[in-house]
Amino acid sequence: MTELSLQAAQQVLGSQPFSALLGARLTAFGGGAATLEIGVREELRQQNGFLHGGVLAYAADNALTFAAGTTLGPAVLTGGFSIQYIRPATGRTLSARAVVVHTGRRQAVARCDLYTVDEEGTETLCAVAQGTVLSARTA
Repeated sequence: MTELSLQAAQQVLGSQPFSALLGARLTAFGGGAATLEIGVREELRQQNGFLHGGVLAYAADNALTFAAGTTLGPAVLTGGFSIQYIRPATGRTLSARAVVVHTGRRQAVARCDLYTVDEEGTETLCAVAQGTVLSARTA
């Protein structure tokens, strides 16, 4: 399979209205890995001032799926994922970094570490996720 380019993957992300609403951007893509970033802004926070857990779950879901797309091909769907929140997400940027840990003929398993990055560039792990991504050609 020929891998998609980062630019082609960014176009796919850009075609998703919800991703555009959140301001998500794909900053790395290829070789069984993908990184998705979101700038933290007031509208994405919950009542205590932390980044909403739903934003973290979205970032994990999309990062897992994009990473798996580098090994399964561009037609993929999330089969399911779980996320564990480690600490409240604060900072200026959320970075979801996913890597494929296994690829079969029809599905891939990937792991995603979610970090927040503060004004000084310090990264703090705030959640981890793992998921299964299915090839849409066989779904």
